[in-house]
Amino acid sequence: MLEALGLESMAEAVYRELLLHPNDSVTALSARLVLSETEVRSCVDKLADMKLLESSREVPGTLRAVSPEIGLETIVRRQETELLRRQEELARGKVAVARAVAEFAQLCPSADMDCAERLVGLDAIQARLETLTRDLSQECLAIMPGGAQSQASLDASRPLDEAALYRGIRLITVYQDSARNDPATLAYARWMSKLGGQVRTSPVVPPRLLVFDRHTAVVPIDPANSRLGALCTSAPGIVASLTALFERTWESAVPLGVNPKRRTADAPDGISSAERELLKLLASGMTDEAAGNRLGVSLRTVRRQMAALMKRLNASSRFEAGLKAAQRGWL
Repeated sequence: MLEALGLESMAEAVYRELLLHPNDSVTALSARLVLSETEVRSCVDKLADMKLLESSREVPGTLRAVSPEIGLETIVRRQETELLRRQEELARGKVAVARAVAEFAQLCPSADMDCAERLVGLDAIQARLETLTRDLSQECLAIMPGGAQSQASLDASRPLDEAALYRGIRLITVYQDSARNDPATLAYARWMSKLGGQVRTSPVVPPRLLVFDRHTAVVPIDPANSRLGALCTSAPGIVASLTALFERTWESAVPLGVNPKRRTADAPDGISSAERELLKLLASGMTDEAAGNRLGVSLRTVRRQMAALMKRLNASSRFEAGLKAAQRGWL
């Protein structure tokens, strides 16, 4: 009952017995409470420390129980004093923290200038995206590289995109051409288009990018290592540059309803935009694997496409294929 005052049940029982039987010895208390004498002595010491026992005036060398009205009230007042002291310490601590934060801000003025927030972990990123999507008033620009999107990513995006589209927000997204080869990603893109979203694809796209109302952008800290998290920034210069990058990517992308493998109009043996990008990447010195990563396709697909191009160019080596592709104006 009195544990809230710091009095344990065993000590409380000893205190009650001493109030009822003030002349009981340790041995008598031990027998009455079915406790060892060591336990009783420990409780007596505790009660004395709490000022619930004091020296007897009638029998020198013994202790008597202080009445609850006085003893417990003293404990309450003592706790109130301790609480007040702790509150004062907390108030001083808050002042010290505020000063430290202010001093740190002065030492690092660029933090405010950058208007940037580092998001570490999927939960932190998802929470920030939920807030940004909820506060959208006009549009969201998105670049989704990598071809096939994970099912977890699609599941997390669906309720946010659906709510935004129903509010009349423009969702404008660029996927990689290779996303058309993944049933789940393609179905998601078509679902967005049906609800009013605008979707295009391109063979090569910049790293993942989201721009909210042309005011706030979210990009990966390191596109090659998503575990490092994302950066959310509202710095006007950075957002404007990222928006321009999106617009350039969008202009060269193909609408979802158009076949990305269309041939060039000026030559019957022209190549698709994806094939052209593959030739450019390999001609720049990229390995098949690196080129596949940029295009969002597998290593097997890269080699199959390159073999088909060599056959069309009637080339016996990739070097010869490069020369003939350049002669035809494909590079």
